[in-house]
Amino acid sequence: MGVKWLIDDGDQQSSTQATKISRKLYCGYEHQVLSKREQREEESLFTAIQWPRPPKNKIPFVKSTDPSHSNFVILNPYTHFRVGDQLEVLVYVKDYEGKRKQYGGDYLQTRIHSPHLKAGAIGRVVDYQNGSYRVFFTLLWPGEITVSVSLVHPSEGIQVLQRLREERPDRVYFKSLFKSGSVSETTVCNVCLPGDMPVCNFTDLYTGEPWFCYKPRKLSCATRTSHYKGGYQKSLLTAEETLLFQSDVNIKVPIFSSGPDRVIVRPLGNAEMDNLERSQSPDVFPSGYYYQDEWRPRTQWIHHFNKSSDITECLQGKVIHLFGDSTVRQWFEYLTSFVPDLVELNLGSPKNVGPFMSVDIKHNILLKFRCHGPPIRFTTVFSSELHYIANELNRIVGGRNTVIAITIWSHFSTFPVEVYIRRLRNIRRSVVRLLDRSPKTLVIIRTANVQELGPEVSLFNSDWYSYQLDTVMRKMFSGIGVYFVDAWEMSLAHYLPHKLHPEEVIVKNQLDAFLSLVCPPEAYYSLLKGIHNQMWSLLL
Repeated sequence: MGVKWLIDDGDQQSSTQATKISRKLYCGYEHQVLSKREQREEESLFTAIQWPRPPKNKIPFVKSTDPSHSNFVILNPYTHFRVGDQLEVLVYVKDYEGKRKQYGGDYLQTRIHSPHLKAGAIGRVVDYQNGSYRVFFTLLWPGEITVSVSLVHPSEGIQVLQRLREERPDRVYFKSLFKSGSVSETTVCNVCLPGDMPVCNFTDLYTGEPWFCYKPRKLSCATRTSHYKGGYQKSLLTAEETLLFQSDVNIKVPIFSSGPDRVIVRPLGNAEMDNLERSQSPDVFPSGYYYQDEWRPRTQWIHHFNKSSDITECLQGKVIHLFGDSTVRQWFEYLTSFVPDLVELNLGSPKNVGPFMSVDIKHNILLKFRCHGPPIRFTTVFSSELHYIANELNRIVGGRNTVIAITIWSHFSTFPVEVYIRRLRNIRRSVVRLLDRSPKTLVIIRTANVQELGPEVSLFNSDWYSYQLDTVMRKMFSGIGVYFVDAWEMSLAHYLPHKLHPEEVIVKNQLDAFLSLVCPPEAYYSLLKGIHNQMWSLLL
């Protein structure tokens, strides 16, 4: 039996009951005091991530989506396409008996690519909820372009993932070590704990973020020394449900075309190409594409920092704070290894956990990494180092030489979305305060990314969970003066296999986008133009 994490619906008025979408109540989150604006926002967030469900709670496996029977068709594949045109693809899904499905809800990932050009971009999927999907691609480079469609999870599998998220957030559990002298004890910890056993309340005093551990039998709560991931629960699925999560059967399996799977695209003139590549809309889709293994955003200029000296010049005199999980720690590791003058200081921190710090004394650069507060599935984090991002932001003075990068998503995938919304709300409040007192501070959000999936990983860290959280994050942080590095598209559009920690070439492109926000290429062009004008005036 799973732990009873859900609170039965009662008569009390709650933030959840004040919204139109029916939500199961979780761990006292219904007692949050939300303003009317926050209630409306929460409602809109749940609307944004609503996912179509199968018509029945239990669908036999043979009636679930079979990628090998499914197919896609390029509409008008022999059209004379030009760069900038839309390419449309229809996907038809069938079950294991070869019958067309009559409902939607499958999670598809789509991309166009030209392997010889190391070019790629993602597509936008529209679910008609009748077993067919339309995918829209923008053709962004000339040449032969191939379409790829993959089934990440069938709709029946998504239904299971939704149940696990709502009913079994305990499927990842955490522990803390309590120690005093020669006596030590270990207890289980989480956002909330079931039963009537005594607990240690480690709820953060400033943000109100809840965290509890079962009280040790002999020691006091004040003796807690460290936090670590306890493990993953097993036997979460029935035998029938297990069939919905099989590698090479229905997890990230390609769906093939029933006809041509590629088109030929003709080039544009240079002026037309410039207009296409630099869109003024922040909602442009896709946000960018790869060409010759370099990421080209469509809403900003980008400089590719291929020389360490370029990075040093960009970061000179700056303090860079990296907050979050191991995917932003990759930025710290790349910069420290690639830039010779950035020297890491030995803070005695556990490997892969932090906090970490690198310094370039000559160029006055300070680079810092700190992991976010619990829940976090790291090996061992000292209790004294369990800091919440919101509190860290409140301690930063900020200014034109302060750069902050934040990523927070992967460690929240097993919890109901309310837990994530609360965390983002606290971080956003601190970001707004920081930008209010120091408007020239640069705040950048690194989005989630896709990863490799197998039967077990899917139950804890599925791309579907990440996609839902990423949708929430983008909506909550839009319009407040922060910038995004679209790690989602940059990992999905690339030809390399998906990894939770992307390969170096992808990390390098992420940092090119990040550094181009820190040191916008337009500023360089303006500087060069100013120097040119001054020299021309002198000559005249």
